Amino acid sequence: MCGFPAPTDTVTARQPRGQERAITGNRQTSWAFADAFVAEDEALRWARDRARDAGLRSVSPGTGAALGMLAATVDAKAVAEIGTGTGVSGIHLLHGMRPDGVLTTVDPEPERQQFARTAFRAAGFAGNRARFIPGRALDVLPRLADGGYDLVFCDGDRTECLDYLAESLRLLRPGGLVCFEGVFADGRTVDSGPQPAEVLRLRELLRAVRESQDLVPSLLPVGDGLLCAVKR
Repeated sequence: MCGFPAPTDTVTARQPRGQERAITGNRQTSWAFADAFVAEDEALRWARDRARDAGLRSVSPGTGAALGMLAATVDAKAVAEIGTGTGVSGIHLLHGMRPDGVLTTVDPEPERQQFARTAFRAAGFAGNRARFIPGRALDVLPRLADGGYDLVFCDGDRTECLDYLAESLRLLRPGGLVCFEGVFADGRTVDSGPQPAEVLRLRELLRAVRESQDLVPSLLPVGDGLLCAVKR
């Protein structure tokens, strides 16, 4: 007979909130399957090749698919992206945005943005669907409009992630989303050994988002970790 375990049965203790459990092989297999679930088109593959040639790390296919789905969920018309790269994440975001939506993407390297322009055109997006701003994110973001964005995607300098969070809260409308890529830092975020400054800053970011009264957070196990939160 099926039912709840008897009081004498052995059951697994519930994990305390906020504590991380060890990652098992089965979970890693599941995450790999999630990354392979969505097929990417030729424009995305071209952008990935350009990133690889430049020594850049692109968002995984699973992370890109999640970004596109989140953009569609909030019916995004205005999205801000920190870290253009060669356009991989931007293509995914644009696929999820409204047909009249505009992606504002910031990167300190203008030559990377030229690759992204080419990739966006190859993906079928009109030139007016993206606004490219070269420059350091913390110099550019203060010039963007308060409450003017539906989603902010952060994939820039990890040591500046707390500053990105503060700017994102200002930029987002109520109900908007902020997303941070790479918060697992190749497993170093949960590693108890000594870690570099960027990993320590990511830990601070995770605590700040989890404890904020202004955000409803979730940590998605896709790619290298996608931290998402809705602004109340």
